Amino acid sequence: MLVTLAAFIFVLGVLIFVHELGHFLAAKAVGIAVPRFSIGFGPATPLKFRHGETEYVVAWFPLGGYVKMASKEEQEAMAGVEGGALDRDFPPEQLFESKSLPARVFVISAGVVMNMLFAWLVYAGLAAVYGRAEDPTTTIGRVEAEGLPPAAQPLAAVPRGTQVIRVNGDTMTSWQQIMLAVTDPTSDRVRFDFAGGLDPVILPIRGTDMEARVAVATAIRPAWDPVAGAITPGFPADAAGLEPGDRLLAIDGDTVYGWYDIPPRVEPRAGDTLTLTVQRGPEVFQREVVPEAHTVPRGGEAHTVGQIGFGVPELEIVRVRFGLGGAVVEGATRTWALFTFMALLSVNLAILNLLPIPVLDGGHLVFLAIEGVRGRPLSLQARVRLTQLGMVMLLALMALVFTNDIVRLIGG
Repeated sequence: MLVTLAAFIFVLGVLIFVHELGHFLAAKAVGIAVPRFSIGFGPATPLKFRHGETEYVVAWFPLGGYVKMASKEEQEAMAGVEGGALDRDFPPEQLFESKSLPARVFVISAGVVMNMLFAWLVYAGLAAVYGRAEDPTTTIGRVEAEGLPPAAQPLAAVPRGTQVIRVNGDTMTSWQQIMLAVTDPTSDRVRFDFAGGLDPVILPIRGTDMEARVAVATAIRPAWDPVAGAITPGFPADAAGLEPGDRLLAIDGDTVYGWYDIPPRVEPRAGDTLTLTVQRGPEVFQREVVPEAHTVPRGGEAHTVGQIGFGVPELEIVRVRFGLGGAVVEGATRTWALFTFMALLSVNLAILNLLPIPVLDGGHLVFLAIEGVRGRPLSLQARVRLTQLGMVMLLALMALVFTNDIVRLIGG
């Protein structure tokens, strides 16, 4: 738990730094003075230093950060959360409010843009250096019908062993490509075309309904052989003498066709005795095991399931390599699909900052939009009050999120 929390704080800190760096660089580019660059809100910790006109600090309240730009008008509004008022005056031409409306919009939007660029660069770099590992399986081994949303129920009729040849018209050559196509947020439906003359299946699920798309991706399982890639030491399969490479033929006499047939037959049977029919080379034998109860997280909740330690098979992984141009395209594609944790968190941070709440970038953009329509900014008093209201709204939102997480953890 501590390692996970530390990793989350580190990743969040990197993304906050990248976001605020966008504001910082944009402010410098248009000639706005920046007296403070802070990771976190409130008073500064001892972790701080000054370089040139800017003080770089880590503040005590770690969820967020800010770039304090020189401004006469914003001092009263933000002094409480940004570590106090400025200790020096700046020339009028270096103040935020002295710049043109387009320049101010550019500075406020730069954090969001930097988050998106960062995700793109991370993916492009990984693609250039490591390529992409792909499982060449394109055959469906099992469909978990109970996990399918109502609009995806036609998939439950697809027989095991059916090969997926196209999704939404694109040829599939790996399981990763199938998953990417199913969770593509830009498509308005999901069409599966199969080998063997089987009729296509069309799911009327828009890409914006990501919860349903992820449910579909989770419900279809690849056709992996029921062969142990590893046997977990100390688990029942290990105690029964099973070895890596053993093929599981049946459980309690019921045939096992693929690896994903194993969990549904083992997980509900914690504490029960199961008879496994196993093949090792030319030899076929039986072993009895009693699945152990283990708690695992699923869907944000804790579930107790039976496990025997029969590991997933060793797959024939294909590594796809990219040149510079291909890596850039791959980075853009994966950023757009929001497919891994850091990119997802980075884009979520960008979206959060675009909410029209004063204190956030979206709130500042709303102020600038009002100024563009009215021809003059809102009064300082109005901005102070709206900013204070925005701070209360943001704290209430954070409290609600944390409360829900704590209740879910306690309930699990």
